[in-house]
Amino acid sequence: MADRVHPMPAPRPDQPPAGAGAEAHAANDGAPPTETTPLQQPHPSFNRPLSPPPGTYIVQVPKDQVLRVPPPDRARRYKKLAARPARRRLLRRACCCACAAFLLLLLLAAAFAGAAYLIFRPRAPTFSVASLSIRGLNNLTSSSTTLSPELDAAVRADNGRNRKVGIEYRGGGSVTVSYAGEQLATGPWPAFRQPPRNATVFLVDMRGQGVRLAEEQRRRLVAERAAGAVPLAVEARVPVRLRFGSTVMRTWTVDVKARCDVDVDRLDGDATAVNRGCRVKVRPLWWWW
Repeated sequence: MADRVHPMPAPRPDQPPAGAGAEAHAANDGAPPTETTPLQQPHPSFNRPLSPPPGTYIVQVPKDQVLRVPPPDRARRYKKLAARPARRRLLRRACCCACAAFLLLLLLAAAFAGAAYLIFRPRAPTFSVASLSIRGLNNLTSSSTTLSPELDAAVRADNGRNRKVGIEYRGGGSVTVSYAGEQLATGPWPAFRQPPRNATVFLVDMRGQGVRLAEEQRRRLVAERAAGAVPLAVEARVPVRLRFGSTVMRTWTVDVKARCDVDVDRLDGDATAVNRGCRVKVRPLWWWW
């Protein structure tokens, strides 16, 4: 460890001592000026000699007097505290990059979905009940009687509104027939592929066991059977996927829920079904609403 020190200039031989100048100045102040009185001495700053050129000197400091900042016992803590702002900056930068990447992915997904919608224009299929074959609903003499109805429904699925979009009906779906909120029978929905501009009619076998109607429901069902207009509700839930054109691009699997209200003229044998309307709900695919 070395410090740069400049030497003090040596006094000039012709320069009077500092005390002598002060005494002469005091004596001259008390005496009246005469022709032989010398001129007043100038200010000492004018007589100051110029500083010599700086020199370099090596000053040796003992090793045991060398001071460290920070001290050795605080060096680890100082290093840890000094590195904390850098870690915070890195963490903040990583969070910003992750948020930006997530937003970019969302924008790309939205742009892709919008382009697919504008190109293919997907539409919801329509459903209807073509006919119903009913067995096991004749014994309505007492409300304590347990019924085991069997129904065969011919369901028509129409994909005529889609020109470039096919529908894949996957397995695991179900069809249910109910009367006044009471479930009568249920059966599986078949799995098949439906191309664009296609209408498919398929048969669904539904079975029920241990069905017991309330007294009010039984009386109303008897009256409606006599009038030849028994209202039934046919509900279906089936997982589907969309297939865009001839490409391999498909959507994810979603559940389609359909409800058709029909009137039948009889409760035994082949009945004529009059459709009063069907509703289709596919909430995850907003363009199907």
